[in-house]
Amino acid sequence: MSGLPCIRAGRVYDPRSAGDGARILVDRLWPRGLTTSRADLDGWCRQVAPSAALRSWYGHVPARFAEFGRRYRTELREPEGAAALQRLRDLAQQAPLSLLTATRAVEISQAAVLADLLAEEPDDG
Repeated sequence: MSGLPCIRAGRVYDPRSAGDGARILVDRLWPRGLTTSRADLDGWCRQVAPSAALRSWYGHVPARFAEFGRRYRTELREPEGAAALQRLRDLAQQAPLSLLTATRAVEISQAAVLADLLAEEPDDG
């Protein structure tokens, strides 16, 4: 069938590039020191961000990333997270999607978990 949507995780502080598509911030809090014009966003999806408790527990400790991903995916099954995730999935079907976060370690962020999750085939067969 058609290929999976083009979804990437990146830093909100990086300037827009040609392949970004829709730039969506997926952090619950606005990035420190960043103006809205410099962010150059197409949307901010706070509802898809991990809970404050999960974010605090994780603390971007690399050894906790696998467990963070598991717990985060569980949170995303809750109604608010599931609805936000579906909105992102719908966006990704229309054009490339860049999921942006303020963290320096994008590869171990919620944006990376979301990008992997959205790139998977939906299991609603």
